[in-house]
Amino acid sequence: MSAIEARLEELGIELPSTPPPIANYVPAVRTGSLIYLSGLGPANRADGTAPSGKVGSDLSVEEGYEAARLTGINIIARMKGEVGDLDKVKRVVKLLGMVNSDPSFNQQPAVVNGCSDLLVDVFGDKGRHARSAVGMAGLPNDIPVEIEVIIEVDD
Repeated sequence: MSAIEARLEELGIELPSTPPPIANYVPAVRTGSLIYLSGLGPANRADGTAPSGKVGSDLSVEEGYEAARLTGINIIARMKGEVGDLDKVKRVVKLLGMVNSDPSFNQQPAVVNGCSDLLVDVFGDKGRHARSAVGMAGLPNDIPVEIEVIIEVDD
């Protein structure tokens, strides 16, 4: 078992199968040692439900944080699907977190921390990344968070 998979097990995280693209795009593009992962939304909770709605009106900051963490789990699953062995992830380089926000909501960084904290918990210093966290008027299928990531991998 790889070190990262052992860490996931230690954290009690089971990776789901990743959803197929919902439009005309590919899940990831590799150029050199960088892999650009298309945006993903949250995985289902343990009870099988998925978060939805706008943060700041339908969801609290804490519920948005949970949605971003669930999105991070989907991202790690997508990484595994692309590289096979998660120990090949050399660095999480950049993260763009988009939050489905009520017009008055301004705590997008606190929401996206759900994903950032997870990546650091799982990958350690290799999980520290540059990041943007922005508010959106809406996201596909009313998901509360969509996140895209750029990773560097070893061959």
